[in-house]
Formats: sequence, structure tokens, C-alpha cells
Amino acid sequence: MRGTSILWLKYYKNGVAVRESSGFTERKKAERLLRKRLGEISEGTYIGPNLERVLVSELADDMLRDYRTNARKSIGDLEARWKLHLKPFFGNMRAVEVTSSLVAKYVDLRQEEGAQNGTCNRELAALKRMFTLALRSSKVKAVPYIAMLAENNVRTGFLETSQHVKLAAECGKIGLWLRAIFEVGYTFGWRHEEVVSMRVRQVDFLANTIRLDPGTTKNNDGREVTMTQPVRELLIQSMIGKKPDDCLFSRANGNSVSDFRGSWAKACKGAGVSGLLFHDLRRTAVRNMVLAGIPERVAMKISGHKTRSIFDRYHIVSQSDIAEAMQKLEVEQHRVNALAAQSSEFGQSFGQSDQKTRTSNATVSPTLTVAN
Repeated sequence: MRGTSILWLKYYKNGVAVRESSGFTERKKAERLLRKRLGEISEGTYIGPNLERVLVSELADDMLRDYRTNARKSIGDLEARWKLHLKPFFGNMRAVEVTSSLVAKYVDLRQEEGAQNGTCNRELAALKRMFTLALRSSKVKAVPYIAMLAENNVRTGFLETSQHVKLAAECGKIGLWLRAIFEVGYTFGWRHEEVVSMRVRQVDFLANTIRLDPGTTKNNDGREVTMTQPVRELLIQSMIGKKPDDCLFSRANGNSVSDFRGSWAKACKGAGVSGLLFHDLRRTAVRNMVLAGIPERVAMKISGHKTRSIFDRYHIVSQSDIAEAMQKLEVEQHRVNALAAQSSEFGQSFGQSDQKTRTSNATVSPTLTVAN
């Protein structure tokens, strides 16, 4: 090309002329690239110089923009996963360089750093989402195969009924706001972000209901539940002096509640349940509802579970449940054994009486025969 020492290529793709800078001044290197392009066109693997230059960081920018545009609630979590883990590894790479083997190396690195399979899967899902969006906008030709890992680190913690009173008391020591938040989470199994974002207007004391507005939940579906007496009493106190659009839960200084991990950890430690997460109340509520005889479809509606698989994963049987079941089984076994023993005794008595009758008949019968 005139005015530059860089050699340019010209070839045809589907009858359309394509001009591309080789990036070389040496003819042999430029010819090697030209043969490579012709081979790609012949084999159907050609993607073009424009797509080859797209960086993974560009795909990440597009994905984060999509999340902001659609006001997705997980945008903060996604940004953290990209900046802390995905960007240092993939950020400066071209999208075409991302392969299954490269993803496997990333997983190896994260596991060496101590990341659990569930954590790795959330990061891999973000990477896959980048390529899926890029494919729709024609920035990549294909989505690389990204294999998910088996998750064996699913939390199984939940709060026993006997521990509820202790934890409720510890939450009350910290403040009414934490006591009320705890009771709502324990009763309905709602997520942390769903509870702390509630406004006063979402509580209707005349109808005795709490409403989660559409768009404020993880799955964007609205929910409405009837309040239990403990929840009602706590929310009445929480609403004193507040306007309809004020935050339902606020600290003693009037500030709204958002992050209460420190207060929660303190309360759990005081109650002897250190390490319990607020999210553990979600599976606790599910378990309690099922054990109370609430139909599972109703329990799913209350807790906000859309898929049965997740709901089943949260429906956990505790050791106390098993012990109670074994006690019921033992009582039933005693009852059955008692009936069996009674039946056996009755049968033996009946058999002895029958034997006497048969013996008596045997004595009379020969006499009658002889008489004949």
C-alpha cells in the first residue's frame, strides 16, 4: 500500500473483496498470512481480522452495560467477579484465544487459590454470558465450550427451633430493626436484599399482609403473604413515626439498613450459632413450612422459589427430625409387636382347645364304628 512499508493483503470471501493489513514488512510473512486466510476460507473457519482483534475486556464491558441497562440486581456481584478474578486472567486476551483448555487452566488456578466449585461456576457463568451476548452482536463467531464443575459445597446450615429463641433475644439486644429482620427471614425465607429494601407502604395492617413489589425480588415476581402475630407486632413497632416511602427497617439513629453482617455475626455468636448466615434462614423457613404440613407449591410461592430443584435442595432433614422419626418408628414397632404377641397367644389358646375337641372326637368315633 502506498505511503507505508506494511504489506497489505487482498482476497475474496463469498465473492466480496477483503483488504487486510498483514502487519509485516517482509513479503514471506505476509504471504504466509495470506495462505492462512485462504485456508480458513476454504475450511469454513474464517472469522476475519476485525473479530480477531476483539478483546475479552470488550466483551466484559458489553456484558456489564447490558446488566446496567436492564437494572439487574446482581450487577455488583458481577463487577466484583470480573475485576478480582476474570480480568487479571482473561482481560488482555483476544476473544478468539479463549478455548476450553484455557478455561480449564483458569479453573486450576482458582482452585489453587482456594476457590470452591460453586464460586468457580459463578465466574464461568459470567464468562459464558460475555460470549453469548457477543455472539448475538456478531462480535464473535462462536461461544467456547465452558464445562461447569460439580458443586459439592452447597451449604446445609439451618436454625433449629430450639435455637430460635436464643437468637431472637440476641438480635433484640442489638436493636428492634435486627429483631424484626430476623423474624421476617425466619418466617418467610426471604432473601437479605428483599427484606432490607422494603418500604413502609408494603405493609398493610388492615389486610394483615406484607407485599414484595414486582421488580424488587430476585426473579422480579411480586409476592404477598399474611403476617404471623410475631411479625405483625415487630413491624408495628418498626413503622412508628415513618412515612409510606420510608425504609421499613432503620437503625436507632434513623439510617436505613443495608449491610448488617457485623451485627448479625455478633448476634449469632451470642446465641451459640456462630457461622450461621442470614441466607440459612431461607432453607430453615422452607423446612419449617414443609414440616408444618404446608403444601410445597404454597411454600415455594411464599419463599419465592421458582424451580423445584432448588426448593428440594433447601428442604433439609435435620438430626432432630431423624431422631423424632426413629422414635415414632420405635413406638410403631412396639405396637405391632404387641399385637403380634396378643395374636399369637390367642392362636395358641385356640389351638389347644381345638386339639382337645379333636382328641375327644377321636375317642368317640372308634366306639361308634365298633358298634356297627
